[in-house]
Amino acid sequence: MKTILITGASSGYGLETARHFLSNGWNVVATMRSPRGDVLPASPALRILPLDVTDDKSIAAALKAAGPIDALVNNAGIGVAGAFEATPMAHIRKVFETNTFGVTAMCQAVIPQMRERRSGVIVNVTSSATLAPFPPAAPYTASKQAIEGFTGSLALELAPFNVLAKLVEPGYGPTTRFTANTAVNVQDLIPEAYGDFAKAIFGDLANPSTTQALTTREIDVAEGVWRAVNDTTGTLRFPAGADAVALSRAG
Repeated sequence: MKTILITGASSGYGLETARHFLSNGWNVVATMRSPRGDVLPASPALRILPLDVTDDKSIAAALKAAGPIDALVNNAGIGVAGAFEATPMAHIRKVFETNTFGVTAMCQAVIPQMRERRSGVIVNVTSSATLAPFPPAAPYTASKQAIEGFTGSLALELAPFNVLAKLVEPGYGPTTRFTANTAVNVQDLIPEAYGDFAKAIFGDLANPSTTQALTTREIDVAEGVWRAVNDTTGTLRFPAGADAVALSRAG
């Protein structure tokens, strides 16, 4: 059986992706900053490992424990929403450490084994915020947009070794914990001057059934990752979720 390693697998897209690949006969290495054994069904094909993508030693330890992998899914990320001028630079750097540098560090760590085997696929999960402007989330968008450019270039660089690099671009997932793993309170990032603007944006997001009928479910992303991992057509981008698909077509 093939083996896939998924970062950020404790909840949301990563958790559902782990479930999806388990049910389709893969060996799954589900990594989490704080491992939880109760979120996935017990299976001899499942291993749960600790991993902090911002820590080089943690990355090395997780990959050593995982052994050879056929697919890497960089899903771990930090969400942040708020007015840019009110977002502390320290937190912006933290977002980039996980969403951008964490992804690139994971890629750099896993590429040698794939290159030597001349086989493997890397899937980087970004966001539909890269398909169309999404306020108020400028730092988050920037962190994900960087991975879009990085992955496109990486795909060309790795092609001679038969190693693939892909993008999965989820839309807005109202059932996910987008900002749950952030250290700042969204309300603290909305100065009074931005009140009306933010109220309109967050109001739309809070009522997807009426004002934003198209959204993204966890299974949409899991299926998008499945398509990306198994793709043989050379496709780079895989929008995941009805809203992301609509944005990709509009663009």
